[in-house]
Amino acid sequence: MPRYVEPLFRPPSEARSLIFQITIGCSQNQCRFCGMYKGKNFHVRSYEEILEEIAGIPVHYRPRIDRVFLADGDALVYPFDGLCSILDALIATFPGLTRVSSYASPNSLTTKSSEQLAVLRSKRLKILYFGLESGDDATLLAVNKGFKSDQMAELALGARVAGIKLSVTAILGLAGSERSLHHARATAEWVNRVNPEYFSFLTMFHRHNDDFIHSLQQCTRRELMQEAREMLQYLHPLKTILRSNHVSNFLDLAGSYPKDRERLITDVDLALKHAALRTGFLDEVPAYQEEYY
Repeated sequence: MPRYVEPLFRPPSEARSLIFQITIGCSQNQCRFCGMYKGKNFHVRSYEEILEEIAGIPVHYRPRIDRVFLADGDALVYPFDGLCSILDALIATFPGLTRVSSYASPNSLTTKSSEQLAVLRSKRLKILYFGLESGDDATLLAVNKGFKSDQMAELALGARVAGIKLSVTAILGLAGSERSLHHARATAEWVNRVNPEYFSFLTMFHRHNDDFIHSLQQCTRRELMQEAREMLQYLHPLKTILRSNHVSNFLDLAGSYPKDRERLITDVDLALKHAALRTGFLDEVPAYQEEYY
C-alpha cells in the first residue's frame, strides 16, 4: 500500500483517484505565496519503491481503480524513463485505468520535450494541473514564480501539442489591491492564448506564507469579486470549463466558455448586489486560513 509523507495535496477533481507519491515536495519550492511544501525537502523516490507500492494494492481492489494521481507538487519532473516505467506498471496492474494525472510546475515542464510528453500521453498521462497563478509579469516577479508569463505559455502550449489536457489555476488577490485589475486582465489574456481545457480560481489565503501576506495590501471581498469579474469579462478562450470550487473561494462559479460568459458575469454582479445588503461584508478581507499544514 502507498506510504505517504504528509501533508499530501491533490486537486478537488482527484477526490476519487488512487494517489502514488512519486516525488516528495516540489522542485520549484520558492514561490512566496505558497505554503504547501515548505516543510519538505524535495527528492525523487526510487522506481523500486513505487513499483513495490503499486504491486501492494490488493488484487480484488485493482479492477475498481480507473484514475491515478501522481504526487507531490510536480511529479512530472520525475526522470522520463522512470516515469514511463511507472505508467507501464500502472497500466499492467489496473485493468480499468483510464486516466493518470499530476501537478506540473513550469520547472517540471522544462524537463520534458513535446515528443516525450506525447509518449507519456500514450501511456495514459492525460491531464496536468498547472499553477499559472497570474499572467501579469510584475506579479509573477513579486511572488518569485521564477518564470515569466510568455515562458509559461510556451511550456503549456507544448503540453497541449502533445495531446495532454491542462487544468490551469490562478489566484484571486495574489497581486493585492494595487495591481488587482492588471493581474485579472493579464491572466485572462494568458488563458485566451493557451486555451486550456479547464481554468479555475482559488483565493489568496494564509498557509505558511505570513511574510508574503503581510507584504500585500490585501484585497477586500469587494475587490476580489471585482477582480473575478474583470477576469471573466476579458476571457475569450475557444473552449474552456471554468470553476471556482476551491475551499478558499467564497464565490462559487461554474460554467463553460464561450457559452456561459454573460451568465457568469451576471452571477458576479448579482453576488455583489446581494452581498451589499450585509453591512460591512464587502469591505472585509476574507479570513480563511489553514492552520494544520
